[in-house]
Amino acid sequence: MARPINSPSRPVAFLFSASLVWGVAAACGAPASGPALPLPLPEPPRQAEELTTAVTVEKAIDATPATVSNEESPRDSRVDQRSWAEITLDQLTLREKAGQLIMPWVLGDFAPEGSASHERIAEYVEEQGVGGVIMSVGTPTDVAAKLNDLQGHARVPLLVAADLETGAGFRMRGAVHLPGRVDLGGATDFPPLMAVGATGDTSLAYEMGRITAIEARAIGVHVPFAPVLDVNNNPDNPIINVRSFGADPQEVSRMGIAFMQGIQDHGAIATGKHFPGHGDTDTDSHQALPVIRHDRIRMDSVELHPFQEAVDAGIGGIMTAHISVSSLNGGLLEPSTLSSAVLTGLLREDMGFDGLIFTDAMDMSAIARTYRAGEAAVRAIEAGADVILMPPSVEQAIDGIVEAVNSERLSEARIDESVMRILEAKQNLKLDTDRFVAIDNLGSLVGIPAHTSVADIIAERSITLLKNDRDLLPLLGTRSASVSDLVAKSISRSTLGLL
Repeated sequence: MARPINSPSRPVAFLFSASLVWGVAAACGAPASGPALPLPLPEPPRQAEELTTAVTVEKAIDATPATVSNEESPRDSRVDQRSWAEITLDQLTLREKAGQLIMPWVLGDFAPEGSASHERIAEYVEEQGVGGVIMSVGTPTDVAAKLNDLQGHARVPLLVAADLETGAGFRMRGAVHLPGRVDLGGATDFPPLMAVGATGDTSLAYEMGRITAIEARAIGVHVPFAPVLDVNNNPDNPIINVRSFGADPQEVSRMGIAFMQGIQDHGAIATGKHFPGHGDTDTDSHQALPVIRHDRIRMDSVELHPFQEAVDAGIGGIMTAHISVSSLNGGLLEPSTLSSAVLTGLLREDMGFDGLIFTDAMDMSAIARTYRAGEAAVRAIEAGADVILMPPSVEQAIDGIVEAVNSERLSEARIDESVMRILEAKQNLKLDTDRFVAIDNLGSLVGIPAHTSVADIIAERSITLLKNDRDLLPLLGTRSASVSDLVAKSISRSTLGLL
């Protein structure tokens, strides 16, 4: 195994209103001036009641297994004044740099040393040198244990992402005992974003982001792929719908920024998705390439508006959409993920974004049906992406990038640009000095009543009256709180979960 670089050797009541809104109502550029990664995240203002939890999180993240040494840290050098990111970049070969751009999918169940599952993932980390993983589907304890194990196999600390649109419980739920489906506990799972939007309360959106970040970091996840900034204004949209805050660009911006700030104020990197806007489509990009034919004026006022607001507010990450917008791409029928006009010309230059650009999953049909893994990875990097998410073949993606540099199709300077963003993000997250989490602390940080109660409040406050024929409501002599409690408790937990 390669020596690590600089490493220490209640179920939540689910949404009635959002489901009702969707089923009945069918709906459901200025340059950036605020800080964005790789700049350090601002220190959050903390209320007195938040301080104990925040300190506990820091202690959990700071915990370090005694089995790994920190004796060779470049930060101990009295001569070299460069940052850890700069020093690490200089130590990497071209193939290792290419590996830093790759983020494969990893199942969250714990796999013991020597098992087929463990060896496959360890090969990604040790042999291919991937820069991170996207974790999915497991209990908090299993996920944390697996991530600690993978971090111990990594020469460079791993940047860990997870699709946490509705909190850490979106992917990391408790074990289930059959028969009877007895939930044995898990991370906090919030209602869909449309429910949060229905409350109209930005403080609840912020709390959702805060809790998501605290639980994610406690488990070992650094990048929650949230918030969704798509404006859901197409009743035939098969993939966004209740994952969006709503159909109003202003409200999506307002709620999305609050959610983003809650995440980034508490030590994680928020990621707005799906750029340049997947809301007005009637095609699922998991199955085919959606096409949007709106002109730039309309895109600026609707689809792009929440993303520009988020960029201006300092969001650290953006995830691309596998959609074609011909007005942004010179009339070409090409996925935005592979378009330099969209990612570099629009997002980087016009909108002023300087954070991490993640592709959406590259094994989705909108990409994989047309491009092989290596070619798709190269095209995404040419377009301006930093992280290639879930390529169908990790090895082919890395091989393709290396070959593109060797053939001078890509410059090594272009690779260095993205690798530096990734390394600086890791440094800002303090992964250069501490990449492990303390599993013993999960019970005091993840899925606790103080967190799940916020999910209950959102579910209750999201219930929305769409029609009131013959003035049947309110029910005379019945307390509305009692009615909302009964309704909320009758709705099963959502299984929605797509990037």
